[in-house]
Amino acid sequence: MTSLAHPQLSGLGRNPAAPQDVLVRLAAHAAGRHGISLRRGRLADAVVEALLTHGGRGTATGLHGDRLSPAMRRRVAEHPDPAIRDAYPDFVRGTVDLGVPLGIDALEETYGRPRAVLAGAPSPKLRAAVARSWHDRPPTVQEGLLADPDPQVRAAATEHKQPGVPPEWRDRCLADPAVRANVARYVPLASDRFAQLMRSEDETVHQAVAGNPHLSAEMVARLLDIDDPFVRVAVAQSRHVDAETRDGLYALVEAELADGNIEAEVALSWNFTGPDWLRDVPLEERMTYLDCPYAAFRRVLASCHDLPEEAWHRLDNDRELMVRRAAARRPDAPPEVLERLVRAHGDVFHIRPLLVDHPNFPRHTLHTFVDEPSPNARYVALQDPELPVASLQRLAGDSEPFLRRGVARHPNVTEALLEQLLSDRDPEVVDDAAANSALRLSPMHRILATAGL
Repeated sequence: MTSLAHPQLSGLGRNPAAPQDVLVRLAAHAAGRHGISLRRGRLADAVVEALLTHGGRGTATGLHGDRLSPAMRRRVAEHPDPAIRDAYPDFVRGTVDLGVPLGIDALEETYGRPRAVLAGAPSPKLRAAVARSWHDRPPTVQEGLLADPDPQVRAAATEHKQPGVPPEWRDRCLADPAVRANVARYVPLASDRFAQLMRSEDETVHQAVAGNPHLSAEMVARLLDIDDPFVRVAVAQSRHVDAETRDGLYALVEAELADGNIEAEVALSWNFTGPDWLRDVPLEERMTYLDCPYAAFRRVLASCHDLPEEAWHRLDNDRELMVRRAAARRPDAPPEVLERLVRAHGDVFHIRPLLVDHPNFPRHTLHTFVDEPSPNARYVALQDPELPVASLQRLAGDSEPFLRRGVARHPNVTEALLEQLLSDRDPEVVDDAAANSALRLSPMHRILATAGL
């Protein structure tokens, strides 16, 4: 996170090109220490010593594991100040007590035991933490967690579909109030167990059952009368309902949305579940959903790769952007389709791979995106690592801070542009400029001197 008061220092702290002496001096300032905490890889011993000298408990929390040499790990573990010595272990233990997920490596490091032993630890909160973090645990460990006497441990062990619930454990888990809703989302349900779940007054159980991909047509029919927008949308996306029933269910939820029902808005807008079964049906049946009025179905259809050309033409011009984006991810998407989509709407940078990284995307056109009216499209130009300096200069003067930040991170940025961005009015732009490995040593030293370091 950027230091709003001292963004040059926080950015410099995470600059991969900052030499050891610069980091040692930065360690004397809180903003510099914060930036150093965000660096990747191992910290030099001298930098760790400086952090221990100037930082307190908060700084010491980040000094653990492979970030330190074995010698410095011993140094921290034997530190005379318990606030330093116990900072990271106390953080991990506090996180375990709060039930917040942690990596299994952090648990092993803090508690000094292998994960298989921790799965049987005396503390139920610790056993639950192991269940949340050890995703590839073997079946014997999973069975032990499913049989745990503490409900929070059993619940943690069934939060995710994997490693799963063995068939011989399904009835027991579905009868357990602590895990019933978790398990009802993904295990095959026998008719008698389904009927028992339907008698529950817990709406989360009904919602879980409605999203179960293994329901029979008879089970889906039993869900039709449940007055819950999440259930209605899930049932509407089932393979077992006809078009008329689907229309009726969506109409009910849309009417609730019109009345201001927040749950209806969430049910319609968030893709908690989807008609993923559509990918597995014969092509002829899938093609009947090309005209489906509900985008969730067309989005799943667009994720298939064996559609005829006529279908791709329709999906590439779908009225919903999410459908067009899904279609553009097919292996043989035409270059002109990819370019048109990204020019109009930019790329989605939290989903990898990017559309501009598609093998068919015409990357030689990236530099021309700087002329687009949409700032999201202009940002795409920055995906060209050799973007001309003139284009970077234009984007560095843009009114949108996220574009100036992109320039500040760009590998082709010049010394003059970095100097300009180091004085930007937006602290996040300044932080990114100070963190660019192209920053020369002389401005690094000037930043330190200005801060009295």
